[in-house]
Amino acid sequence: MSGAGKPRVGLFVTCLVDMFRPTVGFSAVKLLEEAGCEVDVPMDQTCCGQPAFNSGDKASAKKVARPLIDMFADYDYVVAPSGSCAGMIKKHFPELFADEPAMLDQVNALSAKTHELVSFLTDVMKIDAVAASFEGKVTYHDSCSGLRELGVKQQPRKLLNSVQGLEISELSEPESCCGFGGTFCVKYPEISGKMVGEKTDDIKSTGAKTLLAGDMGCLMNMAGKLAREGSDIEVRHVAEVLADMTMEAAPIAGKKGEQAS
Repeated sequence: MSGAGKPRVGLFVTCLVDMFRPTVGFSAVKLLEEAGCEVDVPMDQTCCGQPAFNSGDKASAKKVARPLIDMFADYDYVVAPSGSCAGMIKKHFPELFADEPAMLDQVNALSAKTHELVSFLTDVMKIDAVAASFEGKVTYHDSCSGLRELGVKQQPRKLLNSVQGLEISELSEPESCCGFGGTFCVKYPEISGKMVGEKTDDIKSTGAKTLLAGDMGCLMNMAGKLAREGSDIEVRHVAEVLADMTMEAAPIAGKKGEQAS
């Protein structure tokens, strides 16, 4: 805890947020501070090693992941605006370093205190509502890692239902993969393309003007497909809506600079 009694949170920004969507990082900081946390963003952080790990290159994954263990050791919690990156640290770091017994206590401690952003707000900080407004109908995609590894399902919906003016129109298959899967979309482009096409058909069938999710990889994949199809559906990270920061940046795809309606 900090001197003020606030939980000290180390924000793991993630590569895609850092390189493509910094607004998500700023939104995460705002949400965490409003929840009563003291937030720090270690400036030396890099990738969590997930791409290498998923490709079977454990040596490279370890090399990238190892500095994070010391970097985040002194925080009460580690929070990431991504189910896949949070899942990598929480679920796969213990597996990755299982052959290094001297590291396991520190790795397990890091695993235990790592959380996905929205689930941290609801499950740990016990936040029931946010002070945000967003006019229009949205739909929500449950990203695979957050859903299946971390149990992130009702948490984003709980907070979205507190946003003034927002209406959720559920997908017929919200838990179906969008076809991104990290390196999967590169290794199996035809299968990935069919999967994301089925997903965008589902998105359009909801009548929603905005698509939300909690993982940038999924969002960029679906945004790209929607744009290629000529859709004007806006695509955003859920943190931007919950933090009331949708006016800070144009949507990832959709009607640039216009509020969804």
